[in-house]
Amino acid sequence: MQGEQGAQRTIAGYALMKGMVLDRVFVERGVSGPVPLFQRPEGALLLELAKTGDNIITAKLDRAFRSAMDALDVLARLRKQRIGLHMVDLGGDVATNGISKLVFTILSAVAEAERDRIRERIQEVKTDQRARGRYLGGSRPFGWSIGEEGAMVRNEDEQRALRVMREMRAGGFSLRAIAERMKVNGHPVSHMTVRQVLANGHAQKEA
Repeated sequence: MQGEQGAQRTIAGYALMKGMVLDRVFVERGVSGPVPLFQRPEGALLLELAKTGDNIITAKLDRAFRSAMDALDVLARLRKQRIGLHMVDLGGDVATNGISKLVFTILSAVAEAERDRIRERIQEVKTDQRARGRYLGGSRPFGWSIGEEGAMVRNEDEQRALRVMREMRAGGFSLRAIAERMKVNGHPVSHMTVRQVLANGHAQKEA
């Protein structure tokens, strides 16, 4: 590809200008965008082979990393190992020279913004799924089954058991007594489960 060849020429020219010898070229193809560098085959190999005193060259920040968080994690690792990371588009070594402090400051701010956005997206999805009555994981609510696409579907057998639980509780029966009754009726639950079931919003829902 022209873009890939162009990047390699940029790297080769930079290495020549800096008096470096290219030992190996790592090219990552067919990998999903969000995958961090250390989880990609070539990226993982690169980080495994790089040793103290080595220099890694990439044409652009976004060709090496998929997010600021990814870049920040790798940069911290390279700094600890005293491995140089030269980004041609940023003017040089961003891991061990004077540019690194500025780069780290910027990446830290961007990474925090990314984390906030990820949390927001997760919360938005959960809120939407909850509003649509979708199962969000964890223990299946007693009285409900999981249908297609995570939809909550009434389990009529367990719903009848729920009504018995509520009636018995209203009648003054203890949680243990209710649990024993449930076991007899084919629903082996503990008294603590009975407590949780009666307090669970899904369990209380009626059609």
